[in-house]
Amino acid sequence: MAFQILLNFILAFAWMFILNSFDASTFIIGWLLGLMLIVMMRRFFPGPVYIKRVWAILKLVLLFIKELWLANIQVFLLVIKPKLDIKPAIFRYPTKLTNDWEITVLSALITLTPGTVVMNVSEDKKTLYVHTLHVDDIEEAVTSIRDSFEKAILEVSRP
Repeated sequence: MAFQILLNFILAFAWMFILNSFDASTFIIGWLLGLMLIVMMRRFFPGPVYIKRVWAILKLVLLFIKELWLANIQVFLLVIKPKLDIKPAIFRYPTKLTNDWEITVLSALITLTPGTVVMNVSEDKKTLYVHTLHVDDIEEAVTSIRDSFEKAILEVSRP
């Protein structure tokens, strides 16, 4: 992947030198032409084209921003009620992630979302213990995390 990114930038700069134009628009056109060349010659590179992983990272960031926004609204609505009607819970979240950095990213995303905190990771790194401020159904919360954050992290880490 790193080789493909470097090659794409080299091709973009070569395009700028060929045209003798050092504008951002010339660089972008050269980058797009280089990306097209890399896609056309993808069978010569080990692994998939790097733009797939970049797209997966962008989707993960946008998913986190969406979840952050929704969680902030939910916590705000819980806090402004005259009667504090919350159902806090601690639940086990079994994860399919195996790498340390994947588990760390998942834990950070859960913790950075308001109303939830990862309290502990089991010794075998297969279970996260999550505390939530308000949950109606624990199975729904587990499914929500699995279908959003864990799925997006798997797209980034395992193309």
